[in-house]
Amino acid sequence: MLNAFEHSQGKTGGLVPQEGRVLMKAAAVVVLIFLFGAGARPAPLKTEEWPGWRGPTSQGVSAETGLPVRWGPGENVAWKTQVPGRGWSSPIIYGDRVFVTSADEDGASCRVVCLDRRTGKINWNTEVYRQHPGNRNPKNSYASPTPVTDGKNVYAVFGDGGIAALSARGEVVWVNRDHKFYSVHGCGASPLLHGDLIIFPYDITSDGEDKTVGHLKPWDKSYLLAVEKNTGKVRWKAGRGLSRVAHVTPQVVAVGGKPQLVSAAGDVIQGHDLGTGELLWTVRTQGEGVVPSVVSGGGLVFTASGFGDPTIYAVRPGGRGDVTRTNVVWTVKKAVPMIPSFLYHDRHLYTISEGGIALCLKAETGEVLWQERIGGKHSASPIYADGKIYFLSETGEGTVIEAGPQFKLVARNQLDEACQASYAISRGRIFIRTEENLYCIGRGN
Repeated sequence: MLNAFEHSQGKTGGLVPQEGRVLMKAAAVVVLIFLFGAGARPAPLKTEEWPGWRGPTSQGVSAETGLPVRWGPGENVAWKTQVPGRGWSSPIIYGDRVFVTSADEDGASCRVVCLDRRTGKINWNTEVYRQHPGNRNPKNSYASPTPVTDGKNVYAVFGDGGIAALSARGEVVWVNRDHKFYSVHGCGASPLLHGDLIIFPYDITSDGEDKTVGHLKPWDKSYLLAVEKNTGKVRWKAGRGLSRVAHVTPQVVAVGGKPQLVSAAGDVIQGHDLGTGELLWTVRTQGEGVVPSVVSGGGLVFTASGFGDPTIYAVRPGGRGDVTRTNVVWTVKKAVPMIPSFLYHDRHLYTISEGGIALCLKAETGEVLWQERIGGKHSASPIYADGKIYFLSETGEGTVIEAGPQFKLVARNQLDEACQASYAISRGRIFIRTEENLYCIGRGN
């Protein structure tokens, strides 16, 4: 999910820049003025957009510096705005606009909300369509997938699997509701933007009499879907073969020098051809209900196997067919995250379990470098910025540590509000979505 200002992210572990997405600095300023109005003040070019789930690298890694490490109700809060409705999608930022998705109290009205990054004022709140609220886990919501933007349109997915595009002014451009999402847990993955495609995993379960099919019993009905970002028309649909339920956001990884789509679901880690969706290779991993997003680094991809046999996997992507015996590099069964995503930086892999146990592994070997109890319950995924790692608990406690092979606590910060969405960073500020509010942490514009 690289944006118009991103340069190659080779240092973050093999992420592939999207074609046509790296613009010259002067052109970038023109694009911002054109898209967001001649009166808008272009952002400093050394800062980043946060255009989708887990930011410009889609791995939770930011190149920004000088971010606040301390905040609270009376400290370093630039603004706080109540967000209409309910939803656990994380905020995204492009230019001076912040976007989140939301649903009304009964889950029927699916909405995208746009706020002013500088002031927190709500610019618009658009109902995209109305859905029939289906099944969901109590910790989930009817608006959990984090949207993604290319600066022109915002692309959102809701609980029933509908995909939609809205303009920067809040006008609905297109809606595709042809592919229904049903899961015992509800819908939790986020859409991936790559080139001219929006890609989303439909790792679903049966809505028939036997609700264990696709959940506890493997089946062959789950698939990945790619639609054209300009029209919403389906480019390809790719089946997984036998798998079980998951909520994993896919990742684009360089394999043999070429971009490849890598995703995970219950019982599998897989590579697909980005152009056609063809299933190229599979690693078998026993487990279901997988949530942590795939991350990559040092030629490996990292994910977890979910419930049943919780395990952290390091896999060398590539090959053909079932490559389980040849491509699994190492496994670890300590403090396996079931919900928060992994974080890769500087040859280290960081995790946080739902029970608040943080882990630092040597990414090449799986060697445990440190394990510490951060405390609290965790659903949000950690982020890295400016030599630090930021964790966020479900009670709004933000724990900041130094990144590296030794554990060093920097700060603990408390908002005292329910939190399950993940951090976003842009222009020296940190954005935190709670159950009712959106916080902007930092000073200045």
